[in-house]
Amino acid sequence: MHDITKLQDIDILIRHFYSKLLSDPAINFVFDGLDLEAHFPRVVHFWAFVLLDADGYKTNVFEKHAHLPIRLEQFNIWLGHFTTAVDDLYHGEKAEMAKQRATVLTYTFSSKWEKLKT
Repeated sequence: MHDITKLQDIDILIRHFYSKLLSDPAINFVFDGLDLEAHFPRVVHFWAFVLLDADGYKTNVFEKHAHLPIRLEQFNIWLGHFTTAVDDLYHGEKAEMAKQRATVLTYTFSSKWEKLKT
């Protein structure tokens, strides 16, 4: 097993991760109607920015998701699937960083979500 080192690694990770999300009835409805093939490049670009210091990502990730029908407990489901997807495919410094950044993202989103939805 190798580490996350290039854009293709992130693309494989994101596709594997979404296959987990879409097979889980506790969260898959959040993605109803989403054009995944159009969405994947944006998600890959975000994680390339986070993990590979790729240029150009300027979108406010939270604002892009604020309209979704997400319940607070689903953030931990999301994190569990993301962590498992990373562990299924990669091992190394960037893989660990991906899990750490996903944990921070989950905490940040859930904190903002709680304030937004109350």
